Amino acid sequence: MLTPLTLLVPPASPPSLFSFNRFSHFPFLPTSPPPPPPPLTDLLRVVSRRLVLATKTQSITTMAAQEEECKGNVKAQLAKLFEVSLKVTVPNEADVDPLIAACTGKFGDYQCNNAMGLWSKIKGKGTQFRGPPAVGEAIKNNLPTSEMIDSCSVAGPGFVNVVLSKNWMAKSIQMMLIEGIDTWAPQPPVKTAVVDFSSPNIAKEMHVGHLRSTIIGDTLARMLEFSKVKVLRRNHVGDWGTQFGMLIEFLFEKFPNFEDATETAIGDLQAFYKASKQRFDSDPAFKERAQQAVVRLQGGEEKYRRAWAQICEISRTEFHKVYQRLGVHLEEKGESFYNPYIPGVIEGLTKQGLVEESQGARVIFIEGINIPLIVVKSDGGFNYASTDLAALWYRLNEEKAEWIIYVTDVGQQQHFDMVFKAAKRAGWLPQGDNYPKASHVGFGLVLGEDGKRFRTRNTEVVRLVDLLDEAKNRSKAALIERGKGEEWTEEEIESTADAVGYGAVKYADLKNNRLTNYTFNFDQMLNDKGNTAVYLLYAHARICSIIRRSGKDVEELKNKGTLVLEHKDERDLGLHLLQFAEVVEEACTNLLPNVVCDYLYSLSEIFSKFYSNPECKVIGSDKETSRLLLCEATAVVMRKCFNLLGITPIYKI
Repeated sequence: MLTPLTLLVPPASPPSLFSFNRFSHFPFLPTSPPPPPPPLTDLLRVVSRRLVLATKTQSITTMAAQEEECKGNVKAQLAKLFEVSLKVTVPNEADVDPLIAACTGKFGDYQCNNAMGLWSKIKGKGTQFRGPPAVGEAIKNNLPTSEMIDSCSVAGPGFVNVVLSKNWMAKSIQMMLIEGIDTWAPQPPVKTAVVDFSSPNIAKEMHVGHLRSTIIGDTLARMLEFSKVKVLRRNHVGDWGTQFGMLIEFLFEKFPNFEDATETAIGDLQAFYKASKQRFDSDPAFKERAQQAVVRLQGGEEKYRRAWAQICEISRTEFHKVYQRLGVHLEEKGESFYNPYIPGVIEGLTKQGLVEESQGARVIFIEGINIPLIVVKSDGGFNYASTDLAALWYRLNEEKAEWIIYVTDVGQQQHFDMVFKAAKRAGWLPQGDNYPKASHVGFGLVLGEDGKRFRTRNTEVVRLVDLLDEAKNRSKAALIERGKGEEWTEEEIESTADAVGYGAVKYADLKNNRLTNYTFNFDQMLNDKGNTAVYLLYAHARICSIIRRSGKDVEELKNKGTLVLEHKDERDLGLHLLQFAEVVEEACTNLLPNVVCDYLYSLSEIFSKFYSNPECKVIGSDKETSRLLLCEATAVVMRKCFNLLGITPIYKI
């Protein structure tokens, strides 16, 4: 919704910056560092083995609560076990974090890799150990008993390999089916996050350049929401600035009764913007009127505010067409929203001694960067840095965000790096990578098949709504070509074409590391073979078809049947399913959606291997119930992956 106009003029009492304690609204962060722990005494150094074992036993009694915290995350549950072992193995070494990783070799499912690092710390201190392998053996032997571990072994320089119990694996998967996949959600150390993404400019068409920010930002928001974080989805639209004088004056000229101007009357917003810009550049009288219009708009003159609001509303209608197709939801808080806060923010930074005069402008110097961050231009006007600092201040103080994520192209990396460093100098953000923190999520370009920036033949940037419609139309044509026009209702064809077409565009973007450029190619993204959304959606539909053909009530099987993982291919599939939680956690931590895509594609490949093996026959076998549950678990995890990627699953092909 449009911000009330009264909010756009500076408030009588700008928000105070001077009482701000960067930890004041984060009760879990101390306002001063805790006192250092007392040094170990000689008495503690010679404590008896029985006391150490008592500590080990006491740690085990608290593990039920800890396991509940990391339920579904195998790596985290193993880390809790190895944490106990490490405290017993090297009681005099503080803060030793377990290094747990999934195995890539044939010796186990997971591996603890602490031995070599510990050996480098303890050798020469009179230790009883004689090298990393001995440290590894001790870590293995000191592991508490757990139903999740079948066996352990030590390999090479002390790597502790863990083989998971197939019974525990099966029970964990079945419990997820009963309790729901939300029990496998990660638990990041934040409660509220802002994801700033999409952010088109008013009076300009959304083009393919906005595709990546919108798709990547939506997926990051979805992953955090799945992780039970309150996510404020912010659309920081460009709805303020000198260009609006030009647009408003052109609107008055073309439509004297401007409030009657509709989207239909104005027509193509991009053409309207270009025509006004051309007039601005070629007509000095018009340029002067446009400059006066900016002054009147910023001064709050009613007629100009109404014209500005009219232009913004027409743009929103266009943006909504794109967001509706992509299934993306945002809350608009554009540049104009933060405008009233800028003077107070700049005043506060000035009183802290951060803002300095430089060549007529007011700037903040950032260590290690040879250009300053300009916060007030030489003509006294504000700029992007002014707005971004005000927005960051607002998000920390008013919205109480602990993680603020900006999704823009890599070209803006330095700008945001400077803004974040200025915020750290001001004490808004702590030094290092602690929370509250701000992160820039950069991404590369969308390229055409010629390797250049993706454009139409007449060199115009491609309108995003046209691109999405083309994907849907191609998907629909493929369905009709396969004879679905005669088998399905029109509604089924339309909904499937939506899911496949829009899903294909999203997945083709998200499967790439976001920092790289990628080539936009309809034929590749709509291919039903290989690592594409079409292949994955069809794979999910096939699993659903298997379950339907069995004639069994899968909800009843969840509660009355028993899942077992006897065959190697069953176990391989089960292990991959159990790695879902840690994969999503990795994707969230590193803000990399492609990690989820890689996992999803591997899951479909592992399932295909399981299902195509004659020894793992599903329908009609004596293991039918168990294997149907394994099929259902695969479908559930696939659907959650689709949900995180903003893709709508299909259930039949």
